[in-house]
Amino acid sequence: MAKQYKYLESFLDEQRANGKYSFTTEGLHSQLDVSENALKKSLQRLKNQRAVVMIRRGFYVIVPPEYKVKGIIPTSFYVYDLMNFLNRDYYVGLLNAAAYHGAAYQQPQNYSIVTEGIALRPIRRDQVEINFYIKKTWNKKDVIKKKVDTGYINVSSPELTALDLVSYYNEVGGLNRVVTVIEELKEAIQADKLVKTAIQYNETSAVQRLGYLLEHVLEENEISDALYNYLGQIEFYPILLRIQRKKPENMITGNRWKVVPNVEIEADI
Repeated sequence: MAKQYKYLESFLDEQRANGKYSFTTEGLHSQLDVSENALKKSLQRLKNQRAVVMIRRGFYVIVPPEYKVKGIIPTSFYVYDLMNFLNRDYYVGLLNAAAYHGAAYQQPQNYSIVTEGIALRPIRRDQVEINFYIKKTWNKKDVIKKKVDTGYINVSSPELTALDLVSYYNEVGGLNRVVTVIEELKEAIQADKLVKTAIQYNETSAVQRLGYLLEHVLEENEISDALYNYLGQIEFYPILLRIQRKKPENMITGNRWKVVPNVEIEADI
């Protein structure tokens, strides 16, 4: 058992030397000539020592000494390997993407990953909280590569991030928080790119809400005008700024975005 444990420790050291902070049990089986039972015992011993953390069954991350107090490494260190393990295309989105683009007024407490296919259960264990959001498709040009300590990860562009924040406003803390983040994010948003992203976006209501917020709350006319130049060419219908169960009898909006301002919005800054 001690010999097998030493093999595992050597394997972890080798992973770290190669800039890798994760591994799979399948990978261990293929590299270490040990029984499944012995491997389970060795892994449990390392877990008890807080040297490794199981993120998903069969997928572990290594916790080096400098992260022992915190108990976990940053999610960005292993998100690429995790999504490869899950065999899913993905991008880091919402508040996490906004933070990568400089909008870090409030650091998100969890990690948001947008992926495709059937729904994935969120991961909540050992100070790890990862939420998965499912989309049928997205434009690959709206996803960029961001350099992290262990390589590169997929992150939504500032333009896609803005639309996603509006689309998932309930999940990220409400419209006030969305406006606060976009207030910081707008410096990274390019009007022409936002239009191209909006054309490919599968939710016209998110385009309407974003345009309304940019014009009427943030007074960002250059970006909002460019967005409306696209929206004005297609057919769209009155919507509520904040979704509610019962629609008001009067859906008169009083603005070009056809958005009924049924809630007062204020940035938190």
